[in-house]
Amino acid sequence: MERLAGRIMLLSGAPRLFLAFVAGLLAVLTQPPFGIFAAAFVSFPVLVWLLDGATGHPDGGAIRRLLPSVAIGWAFGFGYFLGGLWWLGNALLVEADSFAWALPLAVVGLPAFIALFYALATLIARILWSDGVGRIAALALGFGLAEWLRSFIFTGFPWNAIGYAAMPMPLMMQSASVLNLSTINMLAVFVFAAPALIATGKGSRLGLSVAVALCVAHIGFGFYRLALPAPTAPEQPLAIRLVQPVIDQAKKLDDNERGTIFEEHLALTAAPTEPGARKPDIVVWPETSIPFILTDSPDALARIADVLDDGQILIAGAVRAEDAGTGLPPRYYNSIYMIDGQGQIIGAADKMHLVPFGEYLPFEDLLSSWGLSSVAAAMPGGFSAAKSRSSLTLPTGRRFYPLICYEAIFPDEIGAGALGADALLNITNDAWFGDTPGPRQHFHQAQLRAVETGAPLIRAANNGISAIVDARGVLVVGLAYNYRGVVDAILPGTMKTPLNETVRSRVFWVCAILLLLVAVFSRVSFNIRKN
Repeated sequence: MERLAGRIMLLSGAPRLFLAFVAGLLAVLTQPPFGIFAAAFVSFPVLVWLLDGATGHPDGGAIRRLLPSVAIGWAFGFGYFLGGLWWLGNALLVEADSFAWALPLAVVGLPAFIALFYALATLIARILWSDGVGRIAALALGFGLAEWLRSFIFTGFPWNAIGYAAMPMPLMMQSASVLNLSTINMLAVFVFAAPALIATGKGSRLGLSVAVALCVAHIGFGFYRLALPAPTAPEQPLAIRLVQPVIDQAKKLDDNERGTIFEEHLALTAAPTEPGARKPDIVVWPETSIPFILTDSPDALARIADVLDDGQILIAGAVRAEDAGTGLPPRYYNSIYMIDGQGQIIGAADKMHLVPFGEYLPFEDLLSSWGLSSVAAAMPGGFSAAKSRSSLTLPTGRRFYPLICYEAIFPDEIGAGALGADALLNITNDAWFGDTPGPRQHFHQAQLRAVETGAPLIRAANNGISAIVDARGVLVVGLAYNYRGVVDAILPGTMKTPLNETVRSRVFWVCAILLLLVAVFSRVSFNIRKN
């Protein structure tokens, strides 16, 4: 291994950047649909050895000395995000006549831009770089801060954060009930990069011991928490039906198909239960499953009342229109409606975190003058964002915390707001992305929100993956991608999480400070030895 590390460190120029790119591509195997977390134990040591050799020009200024490390980080990130996000281009092919021109921007441009965060990670690491365990701490700190910034800068896009690689299955998800994703990102990089110490640097015994201890604690806590009694339904359980209609996205955009689509949802809602099974109390349809403005369609509400029994409630995604005032066009919201057995709307919630360029156009005045428009929003001006997140409260007092589409990938935005909720409710339409890794990655990230909040997850997707997940991230029932049908289950109960969101945030900064101290101490010691 020392010989391999030496050869990697001696690389320069294009071969060095290409290997960084390949290491990033390899790291994609840690994410769904693969979930091969062991791949990170190869890609991150390679990254460490590449940075070991990126000394820069000795006679140059700070920029020339640091530039090679920045380039390595960017190339690693570009490979990682290109391999993990290429499927975003599928959304542009749904209306190819209008948006195919933007395919290179989505498939290549976006990964190239997000890779700048990993360039920042290696920049931070290189500033603190030394030998031994100090450089592993520096790399973990750099990635931890970069992933934290990625979660909110430019509205945030923490998709496929490195920490998810350490949580491919419920056994390895339970740490999320104690640590937030930002902390797990940081510690995961430390563990994944630790094997580099076997071949190079001092302090390998200490670094590897810490990495092994973190792995044992991570998996051991998973065994402990899964051995606890499974969260059971409360005394008055709720029977949930998930409807997965598998409507092709091109069909959803066809005005002539709206009536047919609506009736398909109604037919699945009315499907009989399995023999001996309880009739559903709640029926859940996916995002934008009602293909028209519901408040303008009293006949549609009457049809819903015809299908629902007394006491049943339909929760469905729809576009909601709101009067903006005299002379102004209406505002449109990506919303969830709650409708009772009499066809009355008894609750609603609007999406708060919209998708840039998908549901709205940033810098609209400028970009629209160039002929650009958002992809998913067919209405003028795109969608408007809710000012605050509203829970859905059932007539019985039970409360669901709504997350529309990719709102489920933002753990920091859920936080304390989900406390006391009986379930997280995630409705989505991943038909935009076809049968690609995208829908599997989306489900995996939503699954982690249940573990973090201690609330079960109800998830209805147009073409999958629809599921009910308990508070430990364990799948209760589900429908695979592209499987048309319904599934019924009793909603599990909630489960108390060991630490609240405030404490978890403080733990992140405590870990960051500890890694910084290790990196600085190692750097100072390294400089003393050099001199």
